[in-house]
Amino acid sequence: MAYKFPTQTLDNLKKDYDAIIVGSGGTGLAAAIQAQQYGLNVAILEKNNFLGGNTMRASSGMNAAESIVQARLGVNDSMQKFYDETLKGGGYMNDREMLHYFVEHAPLAIAWLEDLGIKVDDLTITGGMSKKRTHRPSSMAPIGAFLVNNLLKIADEKNIPIFTGAKVTELLQDADKKINGVEINNDLKVNAKAVLLATGGFGASKDLIAKYRPDLRDYKTTNQAGATGDGLKLADKVGAQLEQLELVQVHPTVQQDTDHAYLIGEAVRGEGAILVDHQGKRFVNELNTRKVVSNAITNTPEHSAFLIFDQGVRDRVKAIEFYDSIHLVIHGSTIEELAESINVPVATLEQTLNTWNQAVEKHDDTEFNRSTGMASLDHAPYYAIHIAPAIHYTMGGIHIAPDTRVYDTNGNFIHGLYAAGEVSGGLHGNNRIGGNSIAETIIFGREAGKAMANLIK
Repeated sequence: MAYKFPTQTLDNLKKDYDAIIVGSGGTGLAAAIQAQQYGLNVAILEKNNFLGGNTMRASSGMNAAESIVQARLGVNDSMQKFYDETLKGGGYMNDREMLHYFVEHAPLAIAWLEDLGIKVDDLTITGGMSKKRTHRPSSMAPIGAFLVNNLLKIADEKNIPIFTGAKVTELLQDADKKINGVEINNDLKVNAKAVLLATGGFGASKDLIAKYRPDLRDYKTTNQAGATGDGLKLADKVGAQLEQLELVQVHPTVQQDTDHAYLIGEAVRGEGAILVDHQGKRFVNELNTRKVVSNAITNTPEHSAFLIFDQGVRDRVKAIEFYDSIHLVIHGSTIEELAESINVPVATLEQTLNTWNQAVEKHDDTEFNRSTGMASLDHAPYYAIHIAPAIHYTMGGIHIAPDTRVYDTNGNFIHGLYAAGEVSGGLHGNNRIGGNSIAETIIFGREAGKAMANLIK
């Protein structure tokens, strides 16, 4: 549940602001707070009647290397290793300049949050990473709602106005093509010296998915319904350069047996869960990249699999309490009972878990070479979640510089226009590493706030 922020009606909207921020997810909130710290008069516009965007659905954590938290917990990491692993995970298609900036500023984002009283002081690990660099609150609460609620509280304390039901329908320009405001709901015009697009991706847009990835047109999505590519369309109309729009990430572990698709966070696997097919056998390194794991699941005869974990994993991943509360988790007081509940061969599942526990004990997974997130599954009761891949994240988007300024199709900057978060493209290459999107929202949200202040002040 989101912090009960006192949103405002459009009747209270002023005619002029230093900066308008479009979108109230993690990127927009971080940008607004940072911009106000530098003295800007800002307002956030949100088209939905709820706040937080897709950030509210993130559950694993926020990646950073060489952070103060890693130092406290004795995790000896390096920015270079983080860079290399993210580049490899992205198929070497990442924008190198953006990635360098991202990696170098990630620990500063952790420190900035802590300075605001928002502590992400526990660590876990996600697929494609070799070190515990995924930061989360010590309560193990899902990272997205934790960040949004705390950032909303700070925005409330700082009297940053947020207007809901405020869909930006056009970016306004002066005679020199400089951005100088926005049009809201096709009639209301507001002046601004800078505009930040923090509108998220297009994972919930049937039209854009069909256009750029027709092979995924029938997939369900983990996105909230408002993730329809509004920012891309606005930017495109003023000549912004778009890139890599065909690069759409499918998340491997999504429970979608109901009308709503629920992402099962990577922290579940990061804390020791394994994947088995409908015969009760492991078939993949569960902490390979999302692309590899998704393809492995899709290639099973049933195109789905089961996450298997025990009480120990459940104790370490508090998000499981939510999954259970909405009846996504299957219970078994014994392995035999669980196997019968999910209709897999009892003997096979028992052998799979025995083999896994031996691999953990020997620190050697001879079957699939998994080396991270290894923990014995021997603490009853046992649990399973039925999962299959679903559309999760759009890696492509608006082409920006590391300071979030937007390039036009000629390679020049569009004066007064900024973009950050999932609406931008290039950072993640062809596959986003789990934990990097939340880091991106804070890192480049902050940068947008700073960049707009540099323009205006």
